[in-house]
Amino acid sequence: MDDNGHDAGTTPSASEDTDGPAVGRFAGSDDQKEPTVADVLAAVEELWPESLAEGWDAVGLVAGRATTRVPRILFAVDPTAAVLDEALEWGAAMIVSHHPLLLKPVSSVAASGFKGEVLHRLIESGCALVTVHTNGDSAVGGVSDVLADALGLRDVRPLAEAANGLPEEGIGRVGDLETAVPLGAFAEAVFSILPAVAGGVRVAGDRDALVRRIAVCGGAGDSLLGRVRASRADVFVTADLRHHPALEAREAAGQAGPFLIDVSHFGSEWLWLTPAADALGNVLADHGFTTDIRVSGVNTDPWDFVLTPGR
Repeated sequence: MDDNGHDAGTTPSASEDTDGPAVGRFAGSDDQKEPTVADVLAAVEELWPESLAEGWDAVGLVAGRATTRVPRILFAVDPTAAVLDEALEWGAAMIVSHHPLLLKPVSSVAASGFKGEVLHRLIESGCALVTVHTNGDSAVGGVSDVLADALGLRDVRPLAEAANGLPEEGIGRVGDLETAVPLGAFAEAVFSILPAVAGGVRVAGDRDALVRRIAVCGGAGDSLLGRVRASRADVFVTADLRHHPALEAREAAGQAGPFLIDVSHFGSEWLWLTPAADALGNVLADHGFTTDIRVSGVNTDPWDFVLTPGR
């Protein structure tokens, strides 16, 4: 177990594999200023341990050589072609993306497909790609913690505790506002902290109902609706709420909560990028490394415009 209570596992050190990632330790020499890919991976593991990732997930190093120096790192929600364009134009040697490029098994990475093209360009340009997905959701200071902090929640705890983590780690968060507010006013506060996207914010519930206990989950969270009900939350803020789970949740609740606020998947996770970039920079600095870290300016929300009644 490491100092944070996580199982350190049996990840290889730099001396064990000169080409593979030296996850879990810093391989750089004392006089080295720029970190290597291996050094950044060690810092990533310190902040967002792979042991916190869900079993179906694909996190960690996707492309890159452990010994490559990393003077610049770009954080992004999605590893799209536009994000890669931005990274290469800036001279980044690594992209840290929240969403995986290769979540499902593939039989080919030929450049004839868009994912293969991205992978080829990463390798040919010497730019590493690291995925921090559900481990970044679950860890302290992760996606849902940032969302909870932005909404001013207190006494925050996980909606679903991590199987391999600390009590404060897990998927989703639930906490309380300092005072109860009308659902409509709270929804406006949610809208105000998120980046502008075509889909806006959708709300299910009585605009004037008072809400105080708030459940949040960055990204798609309708699988947590049962835990939201058990937490006695007045409202649930998440993304990608599907018709049937949302309808059934509201039918079961009647006129009471939990009410639902459906936001952009991209937007709910975008909030995490700046705190995550700052955290990684701080860990690297603590180990004597200097690197330039930037958050991507590319909006990877897939929707371009929306039609609503009267517009």
